[in-house]
Amino acid sequence: MSMDPHNPFPPGGTPPVVMPNKADLGMPTEDERTWGLIAHLSFLGGSIVGLPPVGPLVVWMLKRDESAFVGDQAKEALNFQLAVLIVSFLTAATCILIPVTFVVAIGGLVYAIIAAMEANKGVLYRYPYTIRLIK
Repeated sequence: MSMDPHNPFPPGGTPPVVMPNKADLGMPTEDERTWGLIAHLSFLGGSIVGLPPVGPLVVWMLKRDESAFVGDQAKEALNFQLAVLIVSFLTAATCILIPVTFVVAIGGLVYAIIAAMEANKGVLYRYPYTIRLIK
């Protein structure tokens, strides 16, 4: 039996199974999924100082060049938190719509939790009812 110069495997042999890297498949790694979750929930840290968009902005500035997934999710969270902040200011400024401000805040929290859970699964989540100010 002679070896085929174009086939490095012995006759009847099979090539070894090589599992592709998740990054090569376009799937986010576990670390990227964790940072995506952090991007969506980081508004809680900014809420302490009264500016919820600060948390997603920090994550976006730190990670946008390292990971497309994290950058996308942080930007999405930033846009949503900016929209929530604008709507909250507008409804609070009218004084009559102050109860709506609480509904907007609770809705913002619920959607952020949903987005964090989806990002942790590796899903590119898109918030409903948002203004995409940052492209």
